[in-house]
Amino acid sequence: MKQLKRLRTPRTLIENRISFAGPSSEVSIYDTYESAKRVRLDAGELLFCGMMTGRKIMHSPNEPKGQEFLPHESFIMAPGEVVAIDFPDARRDQPTTCLTVEISKDKVSRVSQRLSDSIPMLESANDWQFGCPVLHTHHSSETQRLLNRLTKLFTENHPDRDTLIDLNVSELIIRMLRHKTRDFLLTYCSKDPEANSLIAALDWINSTLSKPLDIDQLCRHAGMSRSRLYVEFKEKLGCSPVELQQQLRLKRAAERIRDGESITAISYDLGFNNPSHFCYRFKNFFGCTATEYKLRGNEEDIKSLS
Repeated sequence: MKQLKRLRTPRTLIENRISFAGPSSEVSIYDTYESAKRVRLDAGELLFCGMMTGRKIMHSPNEPKGQEFLPHESFIMAPGEVVAIDFPDARRDQPTTCLTVEISKDKVSRVSQRLSDSIPMLESANDWQFGCPVLHTHHSSETQRLLNRLTKLFTENHPDRDTLIDLNVSELIIRMLRHKTRDFLLTYCSKDPEANSLIAALDWINSTLSKPLDIDQLCRHAGMSRSRLYVEFKEKLGCSPVELQQQLRLKRAAERIRDGESITAISYDLGFNNPSHFCYRFKNFFGCTATEYKLRGNEEDIKSLS
């Protein structure tokens, strides 16, 4: 990665950009070395943005007052969308860094079409209409590793570079589409928990996060066999019921930590065996410890009052 470090020598202090073009996609790394407000970002194609270090405040049509954007989080912009970004903490010795992957509409459509049989509710990927035109979400450790791998591939002179990049971009698209489908289904299940068997299963998991997941009881509630339940989760959500419960627990825990609740109390309340197990899972999911997450929230509260 020496080449990448050399290329990232700043030529400008706000959104210093280096880009690497590949088949049907382009990876860019943005480093910002001083605080700034309302920096414009346009999406010509579908744009995946992964936060690497630091913090941004993102202003979009749906979040005009701003939404915090942190490491282990992503936002996805539909083609033609525009956001404005603040860099409140960027410094020369501690830059704010974001990685973006711009993906052609044709590439997204091809991958989406191949997924359509297993995700029948998936709309045309070009429309990107399940939720907001700017989708902001937490991304998993697997996605973080994928972003690191893509960055490495774009900077290497590997003989199979284009093929490997294409495969990794396809994987990123699949992760985006499945995550979007999952968020859509979780939102929908709160409105109509009995709409279908999968929605019923999601509603059950989401409403019983503090209890160990009883798969037999979940099957009875959803009206599915055990084998069918696992097939539905794997095909449509890309994870098992237990994995989904774990992710939802951690997201709920993060909300409660930001509200100032005790980490120990939260860990037991959400069904973790002990605080150490909870803290291990939390760090693996969010990329920081629960204590660091709480301190970061306290710092933000202090700044908002000053």
